[in-house]
Amino acid sequence: MQILQATMMTTGVDSILPNDDGDRYDSESHTLTSTDPYTRKMEVAKEGQFYGSMEPKAQGNPSMKKLLLILNCILLSIGNCGSPLIIRLYFIHGGKRVWLESWLLTGGFPIILLPLAFVYFQRRATQGPGTELFFMKPPLFLAAVFIGIFTGLDDYLYAYGVSRLPVSTSSLIIASQLAFTAGFAFLLVKQKFTSYSINAVFLLTFGAAVLALHTSNDRPEGESNKEYLAGFFMTLGASALYGFLLPLVELTYKKTRQEMTYSLVMEIQMVLSFFATLFCTVGMLINKDFQAIPREAKAFGLGETKYYVVMFWNAIISQAFFLGAIGVIFCSSSLLSGVIIAVLLPVTEILAVIFYKEKFQAEKGVALALSLWGFASFFYGEMKHSKKKKQTPEEEMSQLPGP
Repeated sequence: MQILQATMMTTGVDSILPNDDGDRYDSESHTLTSTDPYTRKMEVAKEGQFYGSMEPKAQGNPSMKKLLLILNCILLSIGNCGSPLIIRLYFIHGGKRVWLESWLLTGGFPIILLPLAFVYFQRRATQGPGTELFFMKPPLFLAAVFIGIFTGLDDYLYAYGVSRLPVSTSSLIIASQLAFTAGFAFLLVKQKFTSYSINAVFLLTFGAAVLALHTSNDRPEGESNKEYLAGFFMTLGASALYGFLLPLVELTYKKTRQEMTYSLVMEIQMVLSFFATLFCTVGMLINKDFQAIPREAKAFGLGETKYYVVMFWNAIISQAFFLGAIGVIFCSSSLLSGVIIAVLLPVTEILAVIFYKEKFQAEKGVALALSLWGFASFFYGEMKHSKKKKQTPEEEMSQLPGP
């Protein structure tokens, strides 16, 4: 952990520091501000022109930031509910390549070039032909590479788990990711907790533990107990690792000396996904998955054409998940991203029962009830916290007891 902190510290500072020109950098708001009045006036004018489009700063227009938060919540919801269903569809109808599925989880990253190109030409129209193509600097690039490699490992753990477990079971296990996110958020970014958020984390963790006590009741036919347990613990490992990666992304945002914009967030996601895909490509080469794709397509239960359709949408939907997750972190926090991932659990459960006729035993019902209780506790706490923050000083004084 100390090595990780040292690595991330190379990308930023912990206080406001002047540079050689007398400018001041604020690590809290990720801004570099000139102390010269005339220069500052020109900077404000430029910011209003440049960031008034699709690139709000980390502390920019609140309305635009809310819009981006909603957009990323939608992307995260689509990816979180759709990805496990379409991955399971691949395995149910004869797919057996875990490394291939891992590759597809981040292999759709080229689609991010479309919004990046749109924003670039929008900048170019405003700033002229001299505008930068990419904003990412080397320290931030190296941080994205580091996170991307571990994301590739997480992809493999998750794909292996989904290949062995019913969607409803794997989704409930993934709900424990919130506990890991909360713990690492506390360690890495000093996330503050209330009694409500602590209660939510406890309930979600206990819900996953209930499943662990009854692992053999929904084992797919023809699968050994050893394979089922391997899938269970691989999924739990994926949950823990991703619970670490979400706060790590937030730490990267906080420590970078670059001004964070949504374009930069998309660049980070593209680099992250590229190296995660590269990691999985090595696994595919060792496992000879590329040679096996044509044979597997011909034997696929839904037909050869639908095999490639499933793979295409798998890559697109999974990319929506990852972009939505880091986008929510940009607009809010890693803890909120983890909560949204967990709060969609009932939707995934219902869809799995509807489409795949999966069993829904009593243990899953108990785990689901505990999860919903945890979600309600977290959101109630957040609502109270937001309401308290909006109080004026006069309202706060009126609530103090008299002499």
